[in-house]
Amino acid sequence: MAVGWVVVVRVENVRETKIRASSSLRKNHHRDILMTSDFALKIPAELEAASRLRTAQFFVTQRPWLDLYGVHVRPVPPFGSASSKPFVDPALIHRSLPDELLSEIFAKMTPYNLGRAACVCRKWRYTIRNPVYWRIACLKAWQISGVVENYKILQSKYDGSWRKMWLLRPRVRTDGLYVSRNTYIHAGVAEWKITNPVHVVCYFRYLRFYPSGRFLYKNSSQKVKDVARCMNFRASKIDCVHSGNYTLSDDKVEAAFLYPGLRPTAWRIRLRLRGTTAGANNRMDLVSLVTSGVNDGEVSSHDEDILGVVEGWEEDETHNPDVPAVSHRRGLTPFVFVPFEEAETSVLNLPVERMDYFVPG
Repeated sequence: MAVGWVVVVRVENVRETKIRASSSLRKNHHRDILMTSDFALKIPAELEAASRLRTAQFFVTQRPWLDLYGVHVRPVPPFGSASSKPFVDPALIHRSLPDELLSEIFAKMTPYNLGRAACVCRKWRYTIRNPVYWRIACLKAWQISGVVENYKILQSKYDGSWRKMWLLRPRVRTDGLYVSRNTYIHAGVAEWKITNPVHVVCYFRYLRFYPSGRFLYKNSSQKVKDVARCMNFRASKIDCVHSGNYTLSDDKVEAAFLYPGLRPTAWRIRLRLRGTTAGANNRMDLVSLVTSGVNDGEVSSHDEDILGVVEGWEEDETHNPDVPAVSHRRGLTPFVFVPFEEAETSVLNLPVERMDYFVPG
């Protein structure tokens, strides 16, 4: 019994030794884990910054030319020159044209061409900021307001800056056409194998404004490049170009003209002027379009200012019972401005097969 008991004790001692050894291994392993975790917690910011820098190299586009910004490269003096002063070599156009002649050229340019010329070089940019150029442009654009009224608005709203007035004050542009492209679907006649034909019809409304307060209107299916040639006061009756008067109050435009015919009909339109960028004024939202009858005694000739006759009329008001007042609800797509130099290349010339609907923006 004693021997067996001793054996049991030895076996238990061996087991206890193994248990102690395993527990010590676990403690050492846990200590190693703590040491490694403590070591990892000491430099997480550096590792994170390095990983971010490594990742950013794949997303940031390298632009070496940005390093040249702010670096002024001085021109090299001519070979053999003993002068210690820095040599200034202006551009060829600056040496060929004196400043007086350059100012005369800028004075003959349109405001939008002045903006393009300001992007050429620094000297032109500062030269074009001369208020004389912008005063001429402003007085011409708002000549119907009068010189005195323009000077009052300049001092009260635009801090005496003609350039600021040109950029921020709403105005109608006279160097192109305002075009409204309208499309609708029309059911056709069944022919041959086509049982339910559908046609996409496209037509345009054209407006051209003049600084004097006159405007031209044309409703046609012709493209912009074809209409731009006949939108003037010399147009023939075949061109169906109508003329009238307009007024501008802030961003609101009201225009009217008299339709020719046996029964005089007044065409009235109200527009809201806006722009996609500052100073663009290249959009016109069509607020209302009304046609109404006019009494024969109210109009003596077609050249009379019909806008003054219909001023204050309601939309459903007519002075001729044979010609009811009609407020048109179709074809009210906003007008988009197209300069004359872009009339040939404008996207509005595309057929309906390539562009069935145009979003003015």
